[in-house]
Amino acid sequence: MTAQPPDASPSEAVSRPEGTALPDWLAGALVFVASAAVLVLEIVGLRLIAPYIGITLETSSAIIGVALAAIAAGAWTGGRLADETDPRRRLGLLLLAGGALMMLVPPVVSRAGQELSGAGAGGVLLLAGLAVFAPAAVLSAVPPMVVKLQLASLERTGTVVGRLSGVGTIGAIAGTLLTGFVLVTLMPSSLILVGTGGLLLLGGLALSIYLRTARADRRTVAAMIVVGVLTAGLTVFGSRLCDVETSYHCARVVTDPERSTGQLLVLDTLRHSYVDAEDPTYLEFNYVTAIASAADVIAPAGEPLATLHIGGGGLTLPRYLATTRSGGRNVVLEVDPGVAEIAQDLQPPTGPDLELRIIDGRVGLGQQDDDAFDLVVGDAF
Repeated sequence: MTAQPPDASPSEAVSRPEGTALPDWLAGALVFVASAAVLVLEIVGLRLIAPYIGITLETSSAIIGVALAAIAAGAWTGGRLADETDPRRRLGLLLLAGGALMMLVPPVVSRAGQELSGAGAGGVLLLAGLAVFAPAAVLSAVPPMVVKLQLASLERTGTVVGRLSGVGTIGAIAGTLLTGFVLVTLMPSSLILVGTGGLLLLGGLALSIYLRTARADRRTVAAMIVVGVLTAGLTVFGSRLCDVETSYHCARVVTDPERSTGQLLVLDTLRHSYVDAEDPTYLEFNYVTAIASAADVIAPAGEPLATLHIGGGGLTLPRYLATTRSGGRNVVLEVDPGVAEIAQDLQPPTGPDLELRIIDGRVGLGQQDDDAFDLVVGDAF
């Protein structure tokens, strides 16, 4: 062990050449991108597993818990590796690995989800782990490695760690808002992950070239790129569970095998609505029959009613009332524009007695006059 000179300060004892640090803009960009990608994965992961196990408090808790565990594991491991190896050799590979693993998530969840559909708490945690843990852990190893590179001395520890922590938090916020407000309205969840993974692959390759580590790790780099390309193909051209991925649900319409004219709207794992293409007076679900019976108590059969429907689904009851009580008024408040579009495409077509508004039920209800309707139906969850 080399003895420290008696007059050396602690900061001088751990100082190292400034040339090994990354440019500040690049260090910030790496932490920002890695943190943003983790939050994109967390939000999209919940939507990916919902068609198999639904969206419940358990499902949401599992995704959040697994994501936090992955962040902790990645930060811990990344910090240790940063002390044992040269972080410059690892950063490009981490982005490449994170991108490849993120692109693997959709086909893995699709296969595992079919086996774990309807499973208990253990199955929910397992599917959440498959959707989030590996890529999130790998990407969470990036910030501590960047911190290690940027620390020239202990005198700047607070400044460096505080700045990069702030940048990482801003990146997480950006990833959250971008995903929730923009990406989910533009493309399916699987394509969001493929696109994000592809950007990480390109970023990892560019970083490896910039840091001049690509040649030394060329086989690993090539392997990760190949994995990313192959999994992207599986995701884009593979079979899809959803007919339409709306802002809230994985939605599909299934034909009733026992009734050829029956159209069943399935949202995630729930049999949500049933509409007969030729007979809108046919009611499959018992609770819908009960609501229809309540209408008969309010007014004699055939008499028009003004009805407010909070939640539209497949528009089963509005179609029924429009047929059995012609001349009435049916106002439907539906928050999900994707579900509303599917419902309007079902047969038979809706008529002038039905008005569909895209609005949150609570907000829409508050806009109505107290005596505007004879019947108010609450069928939202």
